[in-house]
Amino acid sequence: MADPKDPADELAGTEQPFVAHLMELRDRILYALYGVGAAMVLLAIWPGPSGLIDWIAVPIRAHMPPDVKLIAVGVFTPFFVPLKVLMMAGLLLALPWVIYQIWAFVAPGLYSHEKRFALPLIVIGSALAYLGIAFVQFFVLDKMFAFIQGFTPASVNATPDIASYVEAILSLYLAFGLAFQVPVVVMLMVRFEMVTVEKLKSFRGYFIVIAFVIAAIVTPPDVISQLALAIPMCLLYEIGIWGSRWFASTKPKTEVSAADADQS
Repeated sequence: MADPKDPADELAGTEQPFVAHLMELRDRILYALYGVGAAMVLLAIWPGPSGLIDWIAVPIRAHMPPDVKLIAVGVFTPFFVPLKVLMMAGLLLALPWVIYQIWAFVAPGLYSHEKRFALPLIVIGSALAYLGIAFVQFFVLDKMFAFIQGFTPASVNATPDIASYVEAILSLYLAFGLAFQVPVVVMLMVRFEMVTVEKLKSFRGYFIVIAFVIAAIVTPPDVISQLALAIPMCLLYEIGIWGSRWFASTKPKTEVSAADADQS
């Protein structure tokens, strides 16, 4: 631990009362909610809740007969389902702003060299989340519904309910968005010395098994979606190992010497 009186410690004397932390947390949560609300208003104007529903329904409509549409079984489904999609789309659109508010809350407790690598991770994490969702929308859903609809008997008219469809794809968005954060998690673990790059390499085989187990649990029971989640997770794990080498090589000498002093 650094001496609070040490002038070299840039965080010395920056402590705040607990109440001040709570007020700062409240403000950051409100700022994040304002950003999500503004994104929802923009999306409500264009393309609108109906336009969002039509867009996310493209993958399954491509594998349904031209004259068949999704159905709404519940009485209030035509209202609540578009509203749910609008809220989720607003959160996704404002995701960088929300992550920035989280970073702004913890930034005062970080050293300058920690802030330098925190901002790139925020950008990388947001980009990976968007990449995971785009991967679901433009690849996974198309292949998954083609596989599933191929088992539909000729005597059965497959007309899925819009509520169950939206719930299924939103869970896939969440699963892939989180799974694509593997490089960020790996780099953070190495950066905070929870693991080493060598241990990550030796753990590679175990991670492959874990990735396929996770894919089997969080995806529908079809081979296409399971492979579509497990294989990118394994590739992103390798990218995380590569990125961890860069973070380790850019670690400041003062931080290294301080860690060695703590161990001795």
